Amino acid sequence: MSTHAPSAAQLMEDLRVVVDDAEALLKATAGQAGEKVEQARHRAEESVRQARERLGEIEGEVRARAQEAARTTDRYVHENPWGAIGIAAGVAFMLGLLAGRR
Repeated sequence: MSTHAPSAAQLMEDLRVVVDDAEALLKATAGQAGEKVEQARHRAEESVRQARERLGEIEGEVRARAQEAARTTDRYVHENPWGAIGIAAGVAFMLGLLAGRR
């Protein structure tokens, strides 16, 4: 069993699949009649619509944060090239040690 936490991208994809499945279920039950079924369909359609809107908002927020992180990193590297080289060398050294233990 994996102990890795799912990434934000994986969670977004999982939510997208759930919304797609819910929409497919709504389409498949479109011919069903009855007041309770119609009420349930209406609530489900509204939930799916809200989930799609929120998913779009979250994607926009994640994209904006990633772009800001990239800009900040780029700015740091340009302002501190030797520091960035030192950090990269340190990370490479640690990865080499970890890979060598296997």
